[in-house]
Amino acid sequence: MDFLLSGLAASGACVFTNPLEVVKTRMQLQGELRAPGSYQRHYRNVFHAFFTIGKVDGVAALQKGLAPALVYQFLMNGIRLGIYGLVEAKGFFLDSNGNHSPGRSALAGGIAGVIGAYLGSPIYMVKTHLQAQSASEIAVGHQYKHQGMFQALSVIARKHGLFGLWRGALGGLPRVIVGSSTQLCTFSSIKDLVAQWEVFPPQSWKLALASAMVSSMAVVLAMTPFDVISTRLYNQPTDAHGKEVMQSKRSRTGKSLYTETDTLWYNRR
Repeated sequence: MDFLLSGLAASGACVFTNPLEVVKTRMQLQGELRAPGSYQRHYRNVFHAFFTIGKVDGVAALQKGLAPALVYQFLMNGIRLGIYGLVEAKGFFLDSNGNHSPGRSALAGGIAGVIGAYLGSPIYMVKTHLQAQSASEIAVGHQYKHQGMFQALSVIARKHGLFGLWRGALGGLPRVIVGSSTQLCTFSSIKDLVAQWEVFPPQSWKLALASAMVSSMAVVLAMTPFDVISTRLYNQPTDAHGKEVMQSKRSRTGKSLYTETDTLWYNRR
């Protein structure tokens, strides 16, 4: 029941947060391997990105990748929160004095997150590909030509085999370890702290909501650098053998050596 309810709750929230995921993905791919000021910024900020996507791609484009996003959230969070809940019920998070241990909570959260994310990695990769798809005038990152989730999974498996579906999975694990351990650890700690202050009744939904909101801010601060890396790893193009072809051409001074020809080749693949 813990697995089922956790997955359904995460999927329900995903319907409302997916437009933000589309915007986030586009902004993370913008300027990939390009020096600041050397590329056109299609998305200046979150609000401008919402407006631009809605205007050029259409309002419906803000829900691109919704199907794989729902499946991923159900799998990942169902497994992650389900395992975490079972471990918590066994009393693993309590130290010898019966107090909540943030270290044990973070460890369990990280392990549970890794299991869920690795199993759901093919779905997350397809989600990233679909969310990055856009009209050529506002395109950022490599543009895959997928027609949907099942078609994308079929094409990737046919071209690159079963292991091709897990491309980028290992690179995405640090994101999940940091995010999951931070979220579950801070949520439990903050919930206990707020309960001690008696701000809300012990069983009130407001207690869980306040704890989750504070915890989410900690997660964003800790996870964002890894999230940018993960998005770019999942979205980079591959050759006929499934090998990544995005290799940074940089001089010894660290400046990008990408030429206009390189950029056109990259966008047209």
